[in-house]
Amino acid sequence: MEEKGYTQDGTVNLRKQPVLSSKTGKWKACAFLVGYEAFERMAFYGVASNLVVYLTTQLHEDTVASVRNVNNWSGAVWMTPIFGAYIADSYLGRFWTFTVSSLIYVLGMVLLTLAVSIKFLKPTCNNGICNKASTSQIAFFYTSLYIIAIGAGGTKPNISTFGADQFDDFNPDEKRLKVSFFNWWMFSSFLGALVATLGLVYIQENLGWGLGYGIPTVGLILSLLIFYIGTPMYRHKVRKTKSPTRDFFRVVRAAVANRHRELPQDPAVLHEFVLQHYVDSGKRQVYHTPNFRFLDKAALKEDKIGNSKRPPCTITQVEGVKLILGMSMIWLVTLIPSTIWAQVNTLFVKQGTTLDRHLGSSFQLPAASLGSFVTLSMLISVPMYDRYFVPLMRKRTKNPRGITMLQRLGIGFTIQILAIAFAYLVEVRRMKSIKSHHISNPKEVIPMTIFWLLPQYILLGVADVFNAIGLLEFFYDQSPEDMQSLGTTFFTSGIGVGNFLNSFLVTMVDKVTSMDGKKSWIGKNLNDSHLDYYYGFLFLISVLNLGAFVWASKKYIYKRESNVEAKIESLEMMECKTLEGVTLGLQV
Repeated sequence: MEEKGYTQDGTVNLRKQPVLSSKTGKWKACAFLVGYEAFERMAFYGVASNLVVYLTTQLHEDTVASVRNVNNWSGAVWMTPIFGAYIADSYLGRFWTFTVSSLIYVLGMVLLTLAVSIKFLKPTCNNGICNKASTSQIAFFYTSLYIIAIGAGGTKPNISTFGADQFDDFNPDEKRLKVSFFNWWMFSSFLGALVATLGLVYIQENLGWGLGYGIPTVGLILSLLIFYIGTPMYRHKVRKTKSPTRDFFRVVRAAVANRHRELPQDPAVLHEFVLQHYVDSGKRQVYHTPNFRFLDKAALKEDKIGNSKRPPCTITQVEGVKLILGMSMIWLVTLIPSTIWAQVNTLFVKQGTTLDRHLGSSFQLPAASLGSFVTLSMLISVPMYDRYFVPLMRKRTKNPRGITMLQRLGIGFTIQILAIAFAYLVEVRRMKSIKSHHISNPKEVIPMTIFWLLPQYILLGVADVFNAIGLLEFFYDQSPEDMQSLGTTFFTSGIGVGNFLNSFLVTMVDKVTSMDGKKSWIGKNLNDSHLDYYYGFLFLISVLNLGAFVWASKKYIYKRESNVEAKIESLEMMECKTLEGVTLGLQV
C-alpha cells in the first residue's frame, strides 16, 4: 500500500477505495472544512451572542428567565452532539451524519430568520409600546432555536474529527502537521465568532433582527457548497467495529462477573490478541495501564474447566473502557470552567447594557459586541501559542506539544479564575458608582464606560486558547480508536452541562437570595442587585475546582498505543536476519 502512495492508516474515499496520500487529505482538504467552520461559528454566535438581548427587548422576558432560556438552549446545542457522535460512530459515519445534520441546521436558521422578520410571527409595537409575544409566536421562535440545536448535534462532533481524519498518524510528516491542526481549526472558528460579535450584533440592534439572522443563514448555505466542492479530496475512516459502545458494556459485565477471581501479578498473562491480528484488522493495540485495575478482571483467561463459551475481553478492549473512565474524571472538573464561560453571552452582556456604551457623540456600541474582544484575544494568542510558545517549550520539555495536554488545561483554568476575579472587582466598582450617583432606575445609564469590562473578556479569550482548544484535542486524542466522534462529545457536553449548571445556579441564587422579601443578587433591575456577590461565589467554586483538577490530573494516565506497522517491520527484519544466518550456516 505504501509503495503505491496510498495512505497507511487505511482511509478510503466515498466509494470505499484506498486513497492516494499525495492527492487527498492534509491541509488542502481541511481548507474546505475550515471554510464551513468559520461560517457555522458566525451563524451560531450571531444568534447566541445577542439572544439574551432579543429575549428581553423583543419577547419581554425578565433577566433571570432570559438567562435561563439562553443557557438551556446553549446547553442543548452542546449536548445533542452525544447523539450525533453515536450515530456517526455506530451507523452512518462522520461524513453522512454531518451531511444530514447540516441540512437540519440550515432549516433551523431559515425558520429563525422568518420568526424575527415576518410581522405575524413576532410581537407588534405601537408608538414605542410593544405587546407581549403570543403563545404561538413564542412556540415558533423556540422551535426554530431547538431545530438548530438538533442540527448542531450532528455537525459539531463530526466536522472537527473529520478534519483530524485528514492526517495520517502513520506518516511522520502528517502526524507533525496534525499537532497544529486543532489550534488553527479553532482559529477559523474564532474568525467566524469575531464577524458575529463585531458586525452581526450591530446589524441586529440597528438595522433589523431579520437582516442580522439572514446574513449568517446565507453564509451557512454558501459554506456547505464550499464543503461539498472538496469531496474528492476527503479521506474517510473505515469503521472497524459495528457498535463501539458494545465493547464498553461487555468489559464492565465481564469484570463484574469475575469480581471474585484474583488478578495475576504480571499483566502480560492477561488475554490479548497476537500482533498479527491487529495488522490484519487495521486496529491499534493499546498497552496495559495500572489504573482502574478492577477492570483487568474482564481480561482474565478462562480456566480449562470453565463453562463460558464467550472468549475473555482483550487488554486493548479493557484499556478502551479505562480511557473513557479517565476522561470522565477529567470531564467532571471542566464543568465549572464551562459555567464561567457561560457568563460571556448572558450576565456579562446584561452587565454591559447598564454602562455607558457611547463611542463619540452618536455611535453606541452594542453590549454583546464586547464579546469580540474574547475572539480578538484568541486570534492574537493562537499564532503566538503555536509559533512561539510551543517551539520554546518543546526545546525544554522534549514534548512535541510543548507541554502536556493536561498542563495546557490547568493554565487555561487558572487564567479563567483571574478573569472572574476581574469581573468581581469591576462589578464592585459599578455598585459604588450606582451608590454614589443614587441610581435606582433599571434604564438609567451608569456614568462608567463599558470598556471597564475589557479585562474579563480578554482574559477569557486567552484562557480559551489553552482550555477550549486543549479540551478538544485532549478528548479526541485520548478516545478509543473507534469512538473518536463520541469521545469529542466529552468536549461539547461539558460546555452543555456548564450552561445548564449556570442556568440552575442563576435560578437557585435568585430564589434563595430573594427569600423573605430580600433583594435578589440577580434581579430584573441589575442597578438594584448584587451581581458582585454572584461573581464572588463563582470565583470561590472555581478555585476549589482547580484543586480538584490538579488531583484528577495526577491520577490520569495517558493512552499508550503501539505502532503496529513499525512493530511488524521490526519483526520482519529480525526474521530475515535469522533466515540469513540459517542459510549461511547451511552453505558452510
